[in-house]
Amino acid sequence: QVTLVESGGGLVQAGGSLRLSCAASTHTFSTYSMGWFRQAPGKERQFVAAISRSGNIVNYADSVKGRFTISRDNSKNTVSLQMNSLKPEDTAVYYCAARGGFMSTQDTYDYWGQGTQVTVSS
Repeated sequence: QVTLVESGGGLVQAGGSLRLSCAASTHTFSTYSMGWFRQAPGKERQFVAAISRSGNIVNYADSVKGRFTISRDNSKNTVSLQMNSLKPEDTAVYYCAARGGFMSTQDTYDYWGQGTQVTVSS
C-alpha cells in the first residue's frame, strides 16, 4: 500500500508559477512510475505529466509542454510538478499517482493522492 500526499496548490494570477509536491509513504518508491493528472469541474480527469522510475524519461500533455516540469527525488520519496506561465485553463484539482512498472499517460495507476486545488485567475 502506498499513500500519496500532495501539497503546494493555491491561487495564482495568470502568468504566475506554482510548485506541487507529492510525498509517498513507501520504502520502494523507486519501483513506481509517477504521474500527475488534473480534473476541472465538469470535466474528465486528464493526464498532465509522467516520469519513469529512475527519472530519466518524462512525458507531458501537449497543453503543458514547455510550461510544466516533472521531477522526482528517489532519496526523499517525492515527485514534483513545477508549473510556470500558468493559464486560467490550468485551473483544476491536481492529483499525484503511482504505478508499478512503466509510466503511462492513461489513468491506470495503482495509487492516487487526495488532490490539491490549483486556481489561476485571469
